[in-house]
Amino acid sequence: MNSYQDLRRLCLDFAAAIGPPVFYEQERSSLMVSLQAFEENETVRRCLDVVADRGFFAGHAREHLRRVAVEAGTIVLIERSGPAFGENKRKRLCFLAHVAGVLHDIKRSEPNHARVGAVEAGEILKGFGFADPEREMIVKAIANHEAFQAHEALSDPDGQLLSDALYDADKFRWGPENFTDTLWEMLALRKGENIPLLFKRFPRGMEGIARIRETFRTPTGRRYGPDFIDRGLEIGRRLYARYLARQNGQGI
Repeated sequence: MNSYQDLRRLCLDFAAAIGPPVFYEQERSSLMVSLQAFEENETVRRCLDVVADRGFFAGHAREHLRRVAVEAGTIVLIERSGPAFGENKRKRLCFLAHVAGVLHDIKRSEPNHARVGAVEAGEILKGFGFADPEREMIVKAIANHEAFQAHEALSDPDGQLLSDALYDADKFRWGPENFTDTLWEMLALRKGENIPLLFKRFPRGMEGIARIRETFRTPTGRRYGPDFIDRGLEIGRRLYARYLARQNGQGI
Protein backbone atom coordinates (compact mmCIF):
# COMPACT_ATOMS: atom_id res chain seq x y z
CA MET A 1 0.00 0.00 0.00
CA ASN A 2 2.96 2.24 -0.75
CA SER A 3 1.85 3.66 -4.11
CA TYR A 4 -1.19 4.61 -6.12
CA GLN A 5 -0.66 1.43 -8.13
CA ASP A 6 -1.05 -0.61 -4.93
CA LEU A 7 -4.23 1.25 -4.05
CA ARG A 8 -5.66 0.80 -7.52
CA ARG A 9 -4.98 -2.92 -7.43
CA LEU A 10 -6.84 -3.14 -4.12
CA CYS A 11 -9.78 -1.30 -5.64
CA LEU A 12 -9.82 -3.64 -8.64
CA ASP A 13 -9.89 -6.60 -6.24
CA PHE A 14 -12.72 -5.03 -4.24
CA ALA A 15 -14.68 -4.28 -7.41
CA ALA A 16 -14.33 -7.88 -8.59
CA ALA A 17 -15.60 -9.15 -5.24
CA ILE A 18 -18.55 -6.73 -5.19
CA GLY A 19 -19.52 -7.38 -8.80
CA PRO A 20 -20.55 -5.07 -11.65
CA PRO A 21 -23.60 -2.81 -11.57
CA VAL A 22 -26.81 -4.66 -12.48
CA PHE A 23 -27.41 -2.29 -15.40
CA TYR A 24 -24.95 -4.23 -17.54
CA GLU A 25 -26.79 -7.52 -17.21
CA GLN A 26 -30.37 -6.30 -17.12
CA GLU A 27 -30.00 -3.90 -20.07
CA ARG A 28 -27.47 -5.91 -22.04
CA SER A 29 -29.58 -6.00 -25.22
CA SER A 30 -29.99 -2.23 -25.49
CA LEU A 31 -26.37 -1.73 -24.47
CA MET A 32 -25.15 -3.95 -27.31
CA VAL A 33 -27.32 -2.11 -29.85
CA SER A 34 -25.91 1.22 -28.69
CA LEU A 35 -22.34 -0.09 -28.69
CA GLN A 36 -22.59 -1.43 -32.23
CA ALA A 37 -24.09 1.82 -33.51
CA PHE A 38 -21.34 3.79 -31.76
CA GLU A 39 -18.54 1.70 -33.23
CA GLU A 40 -19.93 1.76 -36.77
CA ASN A 41 -20.64 5.49 -37.10
CA GLU A 42 -18.08 7.55 -39.01
CA THR A 43 -19.29 10.89 -37.62
CA VAL A 44 -18.83 9.66 -34.06
CA ARG A 45 -15.29 8.51 -34.90
CA ARG A 46 -14.49 11.88 -36.43
CA CYS A 47 -15.78 13.71 -33.36
CA LEU A 48 -13.64 11.49 -31.14
CA ASP A 49 -10.63 12.28 -33.34
CA VAL A 50 -11.26 16.00 -32.84
CA VAL A 51 -11.19 15.54 -29.07
CA ALA A 52 -8.06 13.38 -29.27
CA ASP A 53 -6.27 15.97 -31.38
CA ARG A 54 -6.98 18.62 -28.74
CA GLY A 55 -5.80 16.39 -25.91
CA PHE A 56 -7.64 14.28 -23.39
CA PHE A 57 -8.00 15.24 -19.73
CA ALA A 58 -6.66 12.75 -17.20
CA GLY A 59 -9.39 10.40 -16.02
CA HIS A 60 -11.70 11.63 -18.77
CA ALA A 61 -9.97 10.29 -21.83
CA ARG A 62 -11.05 8.03 -24.68
CA GLU A 63 -12.48 5.19 -22.57
CA HIS A 64 -14.43 7.58 -20.36
CA LEU A 65 -15.92 9.29 -23.40
CA ARG A 66 -16.79 5.95 -25.01
CA ARG A 67 -18.55 4.69 -21.91
CA VAL A 68 -20.53 7.87 -21.42
CA ALA A 69 -21.55 7.97 -25.08
CA VAL A 70 -22.56 4.32 -25.34
CA GLU A 71 -24.49 4.35 -22.08
CA ALA A 72 -26.21 7.65 -22.86
CA GLY A 73 -27.31 6.03 -26.11
CA THR A 74 -28.46 2.99 -24.18
CA ILE A 75 -30.59 5.12 -21.86
CA VAL A 76 -32.18 6.80 -24.88
CA LEU A 77 -33.00 3.42 -26.42
CA ILE A 78 -34.58 2.21 -23.18
CA GLU A 79 -36.59 5.39 -22.64
CA ARG A 80 -37.80 5.47 -26.24
CA SER A 81 -38.71 1.78 -26.52
CA GLY A 82 -42.21 0.71 -27.52
CA PRO A 83 -44.49 1.30 -30.51
CA ALA A 84 -45.24 4.93 -29.60
CA PHE A 85 -41.79 5.99 -30.84
CA GLY A 86 -40.61 5.63 -34.43
CA GLU A 87 -37.54 3.44 -34.88
CA ASN A 88 -35.71 5.89 -37.12
CA LYS A 89 -36.21 8.74 -34.66
CA ARG A 90 -35.14 6.47 -31.81
CA LYS A 91 -31.91 5.56 -33.61
CA ARG A 92 -31.24 9.19 -34.48
CA LEU A 93 -31.60 10.28 -30.87
CA CYS A 94 -29.23 7.49 -29.85
CA PHE A 95 -26.73 8.83 -32.39
CA LEU A 96 -27.06 12.35 -30.98
CA ALA A 97 -26.38 10.91 -27.52
CA HIS A 98 -23.20 9.33 -28.87
CA VAL A 99 -22.01 12.65 -30.28
CA ALA A 100 -22.85 14.48 -27.06
CA GLY A 101 -21.05 11.84 -25.03
CA VAL A 102 -17.90 12.08 -27.12
CA LEU A 103 -17.80 15.89 -26.93
CA HIS A 104 -19.08 16.50 -23.40
CA ASP A 105 -15.65 16.92 -21.76
CA ILE A 106 -13.97 18.84 -24.58
CA LYS A 107 -13.12 21.61 -22.06
CA ARG A 108 -12.77 19.42 -18.97
CA SER A 109 -9.61 21.16 -17.80
CA GLU A 110 -11.27 24.58 -17.60
CA PRO A 111 -13.49 26.15 -14.91
CA ASN A 112 -17.19 25.87 -15.67
CA HIS A 113 -16.23 23.19 -18.17
CA ALA A 114 -19.77 22.14 -19.08
CA ARG A 115 -20.85 25.60 -20.22
CA VAL A 116 -17.55 26.41 -21.91
CA GLY A 117 -17.46 22.98 -23.50
CA ALA A 118 -21.00 23.38 -24.83
CA VAL A 119 -19.97 26.51 -26.72
CA GLU A 120 -16.90 24.76 -28.11
CA ALA A 121 -18.91 21.71 -29.13
CA GLY A 122 -21.37 23.94 -30.96
CA GLU A 123 -18.54 25.39 -33.01
CA ILE A 124 -17.12 21.95 -33.76
CA LEU A 125 -20.48 20.63 -34.90
CA LYS A 126 -20.87 23.38 -37.46
CA GLY A 127 -18.37 21.44 -39.54
CA PHE A 128 -20.37 18.22 -39.41
CA GLY A 129 -23.57 19.22 -41.21
CA PHE A 130 -25.96 18.98 -38.28
CA ALA A 131 -29.24 20.84 -38.60
CA ASP A 132 -29.46 23.74 -36.16
CA PRO A 133 -32.11 22.09 -33.92
CA GLU A 134 -30.00 18.94 -33.46
CA ARG A 135 -26.84 20.91 -32.87
CA GLU A 136 -28.67 22.97 -30.25
CA MET A 137 -29.89 19.80 -28.53
CA ILE A 138 -26.33 18.53 -28.20
CA VAL A 139 -25.05 21.89 -27.01
CA LYS A 140 -27.70 22.16 -24.30
CA ALA A 141 -27.14 18.57 -23.16
CA ILE A 142 -23.42 19.25 -22.70
CA ALA A 143 -24.15 22.51 -20.87
CA ASN A 144 -26.44 20.62 -18.47
CA HIS A 145 -24.18 17.70 -17.57
CA GLU A 146 -22.27 19.08 -14.60
CA ALA A 147 -23.18 17.82 -11.12
CA PHE A 148 -24.54 20.11 -8.39
CA GLN A 149 -25.14 22.97 -10.82
CA ALA A 150 -28.38 24.54 -11.99
CA HIS A 151 -29.48 23.09 -15.32
CA GLU A 152 -31.84 24.38 -17.97
CA ALA A 153 -35.20 22.67 -18.37
CA LEU A 154 -35.87 22.11 -22.07
CA SER A 155 -39.24 22.42 -23.77
CA ASP A 156 -38.57 19.71 -26.35
CA PRO A 157 -39.05 16.18 -24.91
CA ASP A 158 -36.33 14.69 -27.09
CA GLY A 159 -33.91 17.44 -26.13
CA GLN A 160 -34.73 16.90 -22.46
CA LEU A 161 -34.17 13.16 -22.76
CA LEU A 162 -30.85 13.71 -24.52
CA SER A 163 -29.75 16.10 -21.77
CA ASP A 164 -30.86 13.81 -18.96
CA ALA A 165 -29.38 10.68 -20.57
CA LEU A 166 -25.99 12.36 -20.94
CA TYR A 167 -26.05 13.46 -17.32
CA ASP A 168 -27.01 10.01 -16.03
CA ALA A 169 -24.45 8.15 -18.13
CA ASP A 170 -21.73 10.54 -16.99
CA LYS A 171 -22.72 10.08 -13.34
CA PHE A 172 -22.72 6.29 -13.69
CA ARG A 173 -18.96 6.85 -13.79
CA TRP A 174 -19.07 8.00 -10.15
CA GLY A 175 -19.62 4.38 -9.18
CA PRO A 176 -16.96 1.65 -9.31
CA GLU A 177 -15.01 3.33 -12.12
CA ASN A 178 -14.23 6.27 -9.88
CA PHE A 179 -12.15 3.95 -7.71
CA THR A 180 -10.83 1.53 -10.33
CA ASP A 181 -9.82 4.12 -12.93
CA THR A 182 -10.66 7.81 -12.71
CA LEU A 183 -9.22 8.69 -9.30
CA TRP A 184 -5.80 7.20 -9.96
CA GLU A 185 -5.48 8.63 -13.46
CA MET A 186 -6.21 12.12 -12.12
CA LEU A 187 -3.91 11.79 -9.11
CA ALA A 188 -1.00 10.63 -11.23
CA LEU A 189 -0.69 14.11 -12.73
CA ARG A 190 -1.13 16.16 -9.55
CA LYS A 191 2.00 17.66 -8.11
CA GLY A 192 2.31 17.60 -4.35
CA GLU A 193 -0.25 14.83 -3.97
CA ASN A 194 0.51 11.96 -1.59
CA ILE A 195 -1.30 9.07 0.01
CA PRO A 196 -1.80 10.62 3.49
CA LEU A 197 -3.26 13.76 1.90
CA LEU A 198 -5.56 11.63 -0.26
CA PHE A 199 -6.98 9.82 2.76
CA LYS A 200 -7.26 13.00 4.79
CA ARG A 201 -9.73 14.24 2.17
CA PHE A 202 -11.29 10.83 1.59
CA PRO A 203 -14.39 11.09 3.85
CA ARG A 204 -15.39 14.39 2.27
CA GLY A 205 -14.97 12.91 -1.21
CA MET A 206 -17.16 9.98 -0.26
CA GLU A 207 -19.86 12.38 0.90
CA GLY A 208 -19.81 14.06 -2.50
CA ILE A 209 -20.22 10.74 -4.27
CA ALA A 210 -23.12 9.81 -1.99
CA ARG A 211 -24.90 13.05 -2.93
CA ILE A 212 -24.94 12.01 -6.59
CA ARG A 213 -27.18 9.08 -5.66
CA GLU A 214 -30.26 11.32 -5.53
CA THR A 215 -29.58 13.36 -8.67
CA PHE A 216 -30.27 10.95 -11.53
CA ARG A 217 -32.72 12.41 -14.01
CA THR A 218 -34.22 9.72 -16.26
CA PRO A 219 -36.36 6.81 -15.04
CA THR A 220 -33.56 4.50 -16.20
CA GLY A 221 -30.98 6.55 -14.32
CA ARG A 222 -33.07 6.57 -11.17
CA ARG A 223 -33.52 2.82 -11.45
CA TYR A 224 -29.88 1.91 -11.95
CA GLY A 225 -27.84 4.91 -10.84
CA PRO A 226 -28.04 4.29 -7.09
CA ASP A 227 -26.67 0.79 -7.63
CA PHE A 228 -23.64 2.23 -9.42
CA ILE A 229 -23.07 4.66 -6.57
CA ASP A 230 -23.60 2.10 -3.82
CA ARG A 231 -21.06 -0.27 -5.35
CA GLY A 232 -18.55 2.54 -5.74
CA LEU A 233 -19.06 3.66 -2.16
CA GLU A 234 -18.50 0.11 -0.93
CA ILE A 235 -15.18 -0.01 -2.76
CA GLY A 236 -14.28 3.31 -1.15
CA ARG A 237 -15.27 2.13 2.31
CA ARG A 238 -13.18 -1.02 1.99
CA LEU A 239 -10.20 0.96 0.75
CA TYR A 240 -10.45 3.49 3.56
CA ALA A 241 -10.82 0.74 6.17
CA ARG A 242 -7.72 -0.98 4.78
CA TYR A 243 -5.77 2.27 4.99
CA LEU A 244 -6.84 2.89 8.60
CA ALA A 245 -5.90 -0.66 9.52
CA ARG A 246 -2.47 -0.13 7.96
CA GLN A 247 -2.05 3.09 9.93
CA ASN A 248 -2.89 1.20 13.11
CA GLY A 249 -0.31 -1.49 12.36
CA GLN A 250 -2.83 -4.14 11.34
CA GLY A 251 -1.31 -5.12 8.00
CA ILE A 252 -1.85 -3.87 4.45
